[in-house]
Amino acid sequence: MNEQQAGDALPSAEHHEGAFRPMSELIRARDEQGIDITRGGPHYGEYIEQVRGLMDRVRLSAPSDELAVEAIGLLKQLNDKLDAALVTEWSTPNWTRHDLPARGNITLPPFIIDHAGRDGVDARITFRTYHLGGNNAAHGGQVAIAFDDLLGMAAAVYAGAVTRTASLTVDYRSITPLRTELQVHAWAERQEGRKVYVRATLKDGDRLCAEANGLFIVLKPGQP
Repeated sequence: MNEQQAGDALPSAEHHEGAFRPMSELIRARDEQGIDITRGGPHYGEYIEQVRGLMDRVRLSAPSDELAVEAIGLLKQLNDKLDAALVTEWSTPNWTRHDLPARGNITLPPFIIDHAGRDGVDARITFRTYHLGGNNAAHGGQVAIAFDDLLGMAAAVYAGAVTRTASLTVDYRSITPLRTELQVHAWAERQEGRKVYVRATLKDGDRLCAEANGLFIVLKPGQP
């Protein structure tokens, strides 16, 4: 996704006084410089990757009592250090780091955007060990999370405005494998007033893993 496409979908100054508001610095940066991909610094991407690696390992770990106690101590120390780096949701780097998979957001399965425009969003996504549902397949809820984010992106770019999910339906057609690069295509079918109707597919090559349809609502200025 390029800076113009991403910028069109970010909240503007009109939303600043409502619950859905970025910091004034973010608004000015978008207006003056475009999307900021430096927030968090040059090591932010590796930082997020190491956190993802930890999540993968914890998902399948069965530590001994000794290892569990040691890990708890180390994690407590790390959490205490990270307390000093906490910021608001509008200041976090994963709001603007479109140069990183899933913007560096660890709550999302990592994806890379190949194209984003009014004709739709194309992305490559990989569900990792952390996203395991069972028998080496991605959890259905994780598939839904991926659809929700990418459909929201398609709706926002199509409408050129901030949107929020009103409804989302996912149909699971076949197994969604882990550790495999998959293809997502999300697009807006039409817009009726503030309502944006969207659809998406998730494929492993030619095989359809899942598809979704949803309704997103364009937010009014100041609307949460």
